[in-house]
Amino acid sequence: MIMKNFIEELKWRGMLQDIMPGTEELLNKEMVLGYIGFDPTSDSLGIGNMVPVMMLLHFQRCGHKPIALVGGATGMVGDPSGKSAERNLLDEKTLNHNVDCQRKQLEKFLDFNCGDNAAEIVNNYDWFKNYGFLDFIREVGKHITINYMLAKDSVKNRLENGMSFTEFSYQLVQGYDFYYLWKHRNIKLQMGGSDQWGNIVTGTELIRRMDGGEAFAMTTPLIKKADGSKFGKTEAGNIWLDPKKTSPYKFYQFWLNASDEDASTYIRIFTVLTKEEIEALETQHKEAPHLRLLQKALAKDVTIRVHSEEDYNTAVSASEILFGSGTADMLQSLSADALMDIFDGVPQFNIDKKELTPGIAIIDFLADKTAIFPSKGEARKMVQAGGVAINKTKAESIERMISTDDLLKETYILVQKGKKNYFLVICR
Repeated sequence: MIMKNFIEELKWRGMLQDIMPGTEELLNKEMVLGYIGFDPTSDSLGIGNMVPVMMLLHFQRCGHKPIALVGGATGMVGDPSGKSAERNLLDEKTLNHNVDCQRKQLEKFLDFNCGDNAAEIVNNYDWFKNYGFLDFIREVGKHITINYMLAKDSVKNRLENGMSFTEFSYQLVQGYDFYYLWKHRNIKLQMGGSDQWGNIVTGTELIRRMDGGEAFAMTTPLIKKADGSKFGKTEAGNIWLDPKKTSPYKFYQFWLNASDEDASTYIRIFTVLTKEEIEALETQHKEAPHLRLLQKALAKDVTIRVHSEEDYNTAVSASEILFGSGTADMLQSLSADALMDIFDGVPQFNIDKKELTPGIAIIDFLADKTAIFPSKGEARKMVQAGGVAINKTKAESIERMISTDDLLKETYILVQKGKKNYFLVICR
């Protein structure tokens, strides 16, 4: 494999924050084993976790060997970095389930079967499960002073409100991870988010003090939206990689709705498009910003890699149905789950399916059975003006009947009033 300059790749993508002296020279000299730790507090990674995942992906594409460490042991302790309060600790069964789920998600990004620089996943529970407390504090704890630990931002920021010994000791546990991997696997580099810098450097310090060895560190900036709000969250909560937690449609919409400034940042960090491809897209976008070419390219790349091309196509069709020139055929092609997902939040009405045999006059359906219109008079005027569509097909006449033939997936009828007002009628 041809080695590429990993640091230069990170710089133009805006993905480099802190770097320990000597790191770039090491990376340009040899294939390096480097790792990033992932916190298994959930059974899914969120899009905030995609920043370190993409760091590992670019690391591998530049010819190095990426290691993803899932913290089966550290997950039992709790990382205080960036936290204002101590979190609930999970039991072993839940942690193991979360680790397995995250492992499957990581396998979508990294190549685990490409020879010398194939990715690997390790679990720090494997080397901590038989490590006794007394042995740990005797062999590891004696090398790091209290003053050194107190100087870390992750500790200082929490001291005022109180911090348990469990969380205080976290940096020692994470530091030992680095020492163990350096000692037993020749892993010389740890990477992570900038909030992890203190914990990572503790690892390099342990390696130096315990064995006189040398190791290296680098971090990415924490991503924020242009308006200063937290990246990866919406009013509905976190954006997850698991389709059961965040549907592919909502996932796609998150990226599609990015501001121009954010899209320019995100497309560098979260896609594998080249610098030339991105700059060409930005030029096209400036010429016709209303087409949102930058957002569409970003949403396509990320949705396909996290989910699938089929999920991406469904999300595009759904978006066209809601916001563009989606057709009745597009609507018919959606699954029941996709229908419920894209029309989540629109007004819904329930009627008995039996009432659709032999059928209901459209005016009665719109005003009496569903209250989509407040009166039959208003419903009649809107239908006559061509302002009502049933399942994306314009209702041509007030004589039209609504029957079981109109059911989507044998259950749903989509009513559109004007250009943007949708109603979902559920018939059971």
